[in-house]
Amino acid sequence: MAATGRTRGAGGAGAWLWRWRRNPLRRGSDRLEAWLLLGTWALVLLAGVLGGRTVAGAVAHALAAHRAESQAARAVLTQDAVRTPWPRSEDGGGGVWTQVRWTASGVPHTGMAKVRPGTKAGTAVTVWTDNSGDLISRPATGDQARAQAAVVGALAGMGAAGGVLVCGRLLRRRLDRRRMEAWDREWEYVGPQWRSMPG
Repeated sequence: MAATGRTRGAGGAGAWLWRWRRNPLRRGSDRLEAWLLLGTWALVLLAGVLGGRTVAGAVAHALAAHRAESQAARAVLTQDAVRTPWPRSEDGGGGVWTQVRWTASGVPHTGMAKVRPGTKAGTAVTVWTDNSGDLISRPATGDQARAQAAVVGALAGMGAAGGVLVCGRLLRRRLDRRRMEAWDREWEYVGPQWRSMPG
């Protein structure tokens, strides 16, 4: 009857709670499994929250540093931009890489920047440079940085929590294997006695 009740509760909270109740059928491995389950879920929560917050903070800090050292500069195309971006984007738009010239701290620079297809040489465009005057990617706005940090942090938190959950599952599987081995050893001892009992 006890085994039937345990099987029936295997899918609900009863399967977890029975390991904490006093029961003459409860084994040491059952008590160990209860602590393992509790520890696993506590670590899942902790790893998810701390991992997500740590990564989100690091991403937000990196984006803020990139934004702080970015400055807009006026550049001029030194050649005509091609009319068709290659590879063409799905909506038929997109920029093309073209050589531009700009001045930073009185020093002239040239480099490749993405501009609208078909832009003529001599057209002024805005580029983004670092403190050294080198071209860099356009910095994310405050809202974009917060959104990126939140998404990356959430993914990192889920990854950390999932890793802990997998480790807990592997430990439980190992514990189940040890219990089955103990069961087999007990059956090797009891089985012959049971079969030799008069019917």
